[in-house]
Order: sequence, then C-alpha cells, then structure tokens
Amino acid sequence: MFHSIRWRIAVPYIALTLLTLLGLTLLVTRRMRAEHLADLRVTLLSEARLIADAARPYLAGSDAVAPEETALDELAKRWGTLVEGRVTIVRADGVVLGESQQSRASMDNHLNRPEVRDALSNGAGTSIRFSDSVGSDMMYGAVPILTGDGAIGVARVAMPLDRIDASIARLRRPLLAITLAAAAIVLLTALWIARRIARPIEQLTAAADRMAGGDLSGRAVATTRDEVGRLTTSFNRMAGELDDTVTRLTRERSRIEAILENMADGVIIADPRGEVRLINPAATRLLKTSQQAARGASFAQVVRHHQIIDLWQACRATGQLQAGAVEIDRQAVFWQVIITAFQETGVLGYLIIIQDLSRIRRLETVRRDFISNISHELRTPLASLKALTETLRDGALDDPPAAERFLGSMETEIDALTQMVQELLELSRIESGQAALRLAPAAVAQIITPSVERLRPQAERNGLNLQVVIAEDTPPVLVDVERMQQVVSNLVHNAIKFTPPGGSITVRAQQGRDGQIPASARKARPLVSGGWPVVIVEVADTGMGIPERDLPRVFERFYKADRARGSGGAGLGLSIAHHLVEGHGGHIWVESEEGEGSTFFFSLPLAETSAHNPLNVL
Repeated sequence: MFHSIRWRIAVPYIALTLLTLLGLTLLVTRRMRAEHLADLRVTLLSEARLIADAARPYLAGSDAVAPEETALDELAKRWGTLVEGRVTIVRADGVVLGESQQSRASMDNHLNRPEVRDALSNGAGTSIRFSDSVGSDMMYGAVPILTGDGAIGVARVAMPLDRIDASIARLRRPLLAITLAAAAIVLLTALWIARRIARPIEQLTAAADRMAGGDLSGRAVATTRDEVGRLTTSFNRMAGELDDTVTRLTRERSRIEAILENMADGVIIADPRGEVRLINPAATRLLKTSQQAARGASFAQVVRHHQIIDLWQACRATGQLQAGAVEIDRQAVFWQVIITAFQETGVLGYLIIIQDLSRIRRLETVRRDFISNISHELRTPLASLKALTETLRDGALDDPPAAERFLGSMETEIDALTQMVQELLELSRIESGQAALRLAPAAVAQIITPSVERLRPQAERNGLNLQVVIAEDTPPVLVDVERMQQVVSNLVHNAIKFTPPGGSITVRAQQGRDGQIPASARKARPLVSGGWPVVIVEVADTGMGIPERDLPRVFERFYKADRARGSGGAGLGLSIAHHLVEGHGGHIWVESEEGEGSTFFFSLPLAETSAHNPLNVL
C-alpha cells in the first residue's frame, strides 16, 4: 500500500488528523475533569464548614446540647443525606465520633488521613483516593472544628467520583464521534488531494513505461500549472526530443546497416581486447564464417590468417593505419586489408576493411597475359617478315627462285597475321553481341562431319586415329551450322595439336539432359527438375591433358595451358568456341587429367523444344 504515492500522501494526513483530534479530545476531557474536581473540592469544603459549625456545640460540651456521641453520629447521617455524600466527624485525636455510611465503632483512627492532617495543620484539606470502605475513588474535603481553645475536631465530607467520570464519559463520546467524523472527512479529502496530485504522476509513469517499451509517441497531459504541470511539460518536451533523436539515430543506423549489408568489402569492428563486435555479410563470406559465430569471438579465431593478425597487432602497437595485401595461392584469393584505430565516446576500437581484389587481380593477370601473348604472337611473324625483307634487299631479288620462295613465306606470315586479326575482330563482335546467328534446325551430323573431314588429313599426318560416333536417336538442334562447324573445328584442331602420334581423337554426340552439366558450367542459369533435353557433343583425346590449376582459364583469350609445347595458333580458338556455344544457349566445359588426355563438352538445345527451353538465350 505504501508503494503508492496516493497512500503515501493520504496516510500522513489521516494520521496527523487523528493524532490531533485524539490529543484535543484527551486535553478537553482532562480539562473538564480538572474543572469538575475543582468545583467538587470547593463544594466539599463549603459543606464541611457547615457541618463543622453544626458539630461544634456537641464537641465543645455546651449546656445547650448534650455531648453524647450518638448525637454526632446522627448528625453525620442527617448531613450525609442532605449533601448526598459521606460525612465523617473526627475528634482532634483521630477518633471517629460520627459516620454517615459506616459503623464508627469499626473504623480506624483517622488522624493520619491526608485531608485530616491538612485540615488540622492548614485549616483545610482535600485528597482523592480509593476508599476500601466504599470500594470506589472518592474526593475527601475536611475542615477543622474550631473553638476559642483551638481545633477540637475535623468535619469531613466525601463524594464518589463516579458522577464526574460518567459526565466525562458522556462528554468523551460525542468528542470521539466528532473525531471519527473529522477523520473520515480528512480521509476523503486527503485521498482526493492525493489523487489529484498522483494522477499526473501516474500519467507520467504510464508514458515513461510506454517509452521504455519502445513507444516513443506516448505523451502526458499537463492538467495543472504547478510543479507537476511543469514537470509534465518538460517530460513531453524531453520525449519529443528523444523521439526525434531516436528516429534520427534509427534512420542513420538503418542506413549504415544497409550500407554494411550491401557492401562488397568486408567490414569488421573489434574492441581493444580483440573481440569481434560487428561483422558484415561480405566479411562472413570472405572468411567463411557466420555472424553468430564471429560476434564475441577473438579476432584471430575469425580471420585465421597470420598476415591480417600481424597487421592488427601493428595497428594496436602504433595506433597508426595499417594496410597490406594478403594473397592465398592455393585459393587464388587476393585481399587488400586496411586496419585503423578509432575512438568514439571514449571507447577505443579497430576498424578492419577487407577488399576482395581477386577478380581485379585475375583481370590484371588476363590483361598482362593478353599483352604478353599478343606481343609474342605478333613478334614471330613480324620478325620473320623483317628477316625475309632484309634477305630480299641484300640480293635475294636477283635470284628469282629464292625470291619467289621468300615471297611465299612472307605471304604465309601475312596470312597468319590476317587470320589473327580476323579472329580478334570476330571474338570482339561475338562478345559484344554484334555477330548475328542464322538459326535453323539441323542434324548433328551437318555440324560434326564436315569439320572432322576437313581436319582428317592433318590428323593422319600426325599419326592420329580420328573417329566420329553419333547416336542414331540424336534429335536435330537449332543452330547456326557454319558457326557450330567452327566450334567443332576449333576443338578438333586443338585436340590434334596436343595429342602425340599414336593417340586417338573421338568426336561423340548423343542426347542428354541439362542436369548432366556441371554446376560450374551452368553458372547462374536456371535449372528445372531433371534438366531440359539437350544434345551433348564431346571431343575426347588421349593427349597430354591440362593441369588442374589451368582448367578454369582454358577458355580465356590467348591463354595457353603449356607454352613449352610451342604449339602454333594465337590461343583464341577455345575463347571463340566458348562464346559461340553460349550464344546458342548452350554450355561448354572441359574435363581433364594431366597425362591422360582431355575431353571438351558442349551442349546445344533441341530444335523442337528450343522455343520453350529457358536455356536458349537467343
């Protein structure tokens, strides 16, 4: 109950009022009792003096009155009836001579009674005590019975206090009733006042609870102009500013989270102890972890690369920005790592940014290889042309047969350069989508047989067994026949170059499904359940094979898996084949094991299903 501000306000009011009224009641009753006792004392002494005057002749032994003790006893009873009290006549030596209510013969000597002593010594005496004879509290008033020789006795009158107590009790009852009524009025008034005081505070509390629960729109109504009203106004102003601040911070936080979520760079924030406090999705992908596992873990456990840990340790030691490259050869991963210290609201932290430059590094490698390869490819024919030109100028023109031979060699080199330029232009047109394909239904044999027969003499000169296997149930495909013949020619020519004498080359075609294609070759293209029906063509050789590290790059321009073999060509055939197959909505891939040969596969859409096949991108 005392946890409520209403009762904490009301109860002190009620307690104070009750204590005040009870104290007032006690004071009034005591005062009234004292007044009654004072009046009774005066009355008792006045009556005692009358009795003393009446008893003096009996005690003085005058002739007019018989000094018999029975006369005093009767006098006491008569006066007791008149004053409605107890009357006692005592001789100066304390012997009771007259008693209105008791037998005087059985009464003790009264000389030591307080009122008797005071009357004899001071001329009057009163006292209040419990009377064993009567059995109640009584007030005694005594005066001396005087003669010319001095005090010869004491007249005493006593009254019970029951009447006074009853009168006080009758007075106390209305006072108590008034006290209770006043207490009830004060209780209601205090509760009303407490409610008025507590209501705005309760509204403030409810608004604060809503704010604590996340509802920052809650406001309290200022119903008064006192301190509580000003507090309510201040609270509403504070709530509005807090709402604006939280909204702004939430908006900024959402913006920062959106930036971090969509950043391609990995971002990690660590505290001075090295525990990860924040990590974005890009960093989890790069480090192959999860946000749940990373948060709270040590920085070293999350990154697991000693080069990054060394950079972080250097940043901790110097407080300076640290940047470095991290290259993981086995995974062909190249990262740029930047670590800097920051301090916000007195708290030190470390910001780690991981930039994945692997693709840029690969593109840089491709660009470098492209420049190197094209330089190499151009250098040989240009050097030959330079040598032939110098030979002719030095005198070979005077020898017609030799000049004719040199001019033929120059023509051959020029044709090689022309073919290289044409292949580059064709590859550029294919990559840019400017090479239009003339699609039409065609049998697979129309694609494979002319290309193979064109290259068969070259295979026989190299001592190779070249054969074609086309399944009888292979359906027609929707292709540009001339372009696909170029693809087959490039793959067969490539197999002839890298297969030693005595080997074999097999060109095989059969119906399959898109689900047979490796996921790496499909890339991000959709795949329905089981895959769409396609025709799969494969060119298998028993040559030297391709190293595993070179497999992902065999379809790049000018890329050669083994330059030491000194094979001819510019290295554009596989790249052209790759783009032409994908231009038909197919896929191309290679499977190879070094020393055991290679098999190149490509898929083509069927003619009757190409209109509904989502893999056909034409």
